Amino acid sequence: MHKFLRAVGFSNLKDRKELTKLITDTIQEARKRSYVTKDENMILAEFARDYADGIGLAVCGEFDEEDKFVYEYYYPYLVPTGISTEEDINVERHAAQYSYAGVCNEPRLGVTLIFYLQNMIPYVKYENEDHFPIRGTTLSLSSLSTKGQIMMPIAKTEEEKEVAKKKTNYRNKLINNARRGDETAIESLTLDDMDLYTTLSKKIRKQDVYSLVDTYFMPYGVECDQYSVLGEIVEARKVENFLTKETVHIMKVNCNDLEFDVCINEKDLLGEPAVGRRFKGNIWMQGYINFPDTN
Repeated sequence: MHKFLRAVGFSNLKDRKELTKLITDTIQEARKRSYVTKDENMILAEFARDYADGIGLAVCGEFDEEDKFVYEYYYPYLVPTGISTEEDINVERHAAQYSYAGVCNEPRLGVTLIFYLQNMIPYVKYENEDHFPIRGTTLSLSSLSTKGQIMMPIAKTEEEKEVAKKKTNYRNKLINNARRGDETAIESLTLDDMDLYTTLSKKIRKQDVYSLVDTYFMPYGVECDQYSVLGEIVEARKVENFLTKETVHIMKVNCNDLEFDVCINEKDLLGEPAVGRRFKGNIWMQGYINFPDTN
């Protein structure tokens, strides 16, 4: 049973029988059906059904020679609401099944961003037509969480916020220059990191780490598309899974100047989300590639 089913309001599924019924209902009552031919004689299909505004379940598989759908796997999803990045994206198929992982070198994060691709069928269509590379694509990110908590923000004056914003913009500029091979930028970044480490080492003895660290984004566990994050809540709303009546919180989070949506079951969230507060938790990152002609 998928670990992140509970994030979209299915925390009370008890056994395989209930899961099979949910998958069958999703296929039969799907609001979105997508198909694509792969390797001439194979038809891949995806059936998706929303169980609340923006959250749902997708079932993927293929049609056999008798035109019968053979279910292969399923995954819960959160539909992203905004564009997160315009950086270049690479996509690779998973080894075990017809699902895909995306890779994006987003300089604002400091780590390579890896995500589970939501719109697999459009990607395969472009792949079949040999359209790659495509210019002008953007990436919308969303994530599911099974454990999180709400933290209060660090108190800052408007002047301090403006200074922090300028520092972030300057650092991003240095990172972009360093990626192009600018040795001066690489040296400046190295010195900045050393100064930051020294400052934090002194302050951490007397202050709580979360009063020093405003946001962070770092890999979590052994699966490459899962992360531990801390970020400021920009938007927050509640939805109800119409099938289970469970309440789900959906938040737009700004983490290291990167915005993405987070979905978490009310049972798994400690605290009350509100704009300006911070979300801390472990997430499974998903991404939707916006191709130029689908925007």
